[in-house]
Amino acid sequence: MKKTVLFIIVLIFFDLIVINAQSLKDVDGNVYAATTIGKQVWMAENLKTTKYNDGTSIPLVTKNSVWTTIRTPGYCWFENKSENKEIYGALYNWYAVDTKKLCPTGWHVPAASEWKILMALLGDVTKAGDRLKEAGSDHWKNAITIVTNEYDFTALPGGFRHYTGAFPDPDSYAVFWSATSFDETQAWNWGLFFSSSKLYNGFDQKQAGFSVRCVKDN
Repeated sequence: MKKTVLFIIVLIFFDLIVINAQSLKDVDGNVYAATTIGKQVWMAENLKTTKYNDGTSIPLVTKNSVWTTIRTPGYCWFENKSENKEIYGALYNWYAVDTKKLCPTGWHVPAASEWKILMALLGDVTKAGDRLKEAGSDHWKNAITIVTNEYDFTALPGGFRHYTGAFPDPDSYAVFWSATSFDETQAWNWGLFFSSSKLYNGFDQKQAGFSVRCVKDN
């Protein structure tokens, strides 16, 4: 009997370890699910912290005129509505990414090379997007592709903020920064579109506002 109870306790403890290993908390106290994809551990939700991992506040930038001209770190909520925080997280410019303090301690914004590892695992790039998107149509606008979300990445259409400060059509896009600069004014990013199964990659102006997913340090 004692051995059975001990065995059950060990199993419960092991489950707690597994659960803990598949979640993380930022300095604001937000808790995120995480998912293992190949040898990488990714956040399964968009980052929503308003502070760096050293406790310093990230500037909230709402005005289009400021967003367009700023060359220092900043963030906002989609359409400047704080109610978008819980579901879609925040939109950060690349200058915030480049501080290397955006993700919780022990995690980091993935480099372009780490995104490429994920892309290679997903296989056909023309279908890779459907393997990352949240299944169903609760959030994606008029979803018309067959979504599987088989790795529990659960990409949501958090939108983005154009470098002019404008917000595009809601519920249509998910765009994620990498930590890799393309040139002095642009950096690499990866994105999904509601009517396509593809995982896109390209580069955009560093003052644009995109979502962030963190990857666990090796």
